[in-house]
Amino acid sequence: MYLSFVDSIHGHCAIIMFDVSARLTEKNVPTWHRDLCRVCENIPIVLCSNKVDVKSRQVNAKQVTFHRKKNLQYYEISAKSNYNFEKPFLYLPRKLAGHESELAQAAA
Repeated sequence: MYLSFVDSIHGHCAIIMFDVSARLTEKNVPTWHRDLCRVCENIPIVLCSNKVDVKSRQVNAKQVTFHRKKNLQYYEISAKSNYNFEKPFLYLPRKLAGHESELAQAAA
């Protein structure tokens, strides 16, 4: 259902987000990425791990490697505390606009 919605609005970029307190969500990232790429080819995609501020973390940063395999920008964020929350939203418009020199600033 969610992919038909993305396709119907002709998505130009995407954020794949998983929950570090639920290992299964991180294991689903390759499937979500594959499905997304089927309906929206060659769009910028950012991978985000959410809830990095919780103590019950099941996925640590060193375990997250999918973004390297697919050359995706990756951010650890917390939607609750707003930690790095703006990063993907700054990165994607710059990527879409072709402002490559500003991408390093958004990644930092």
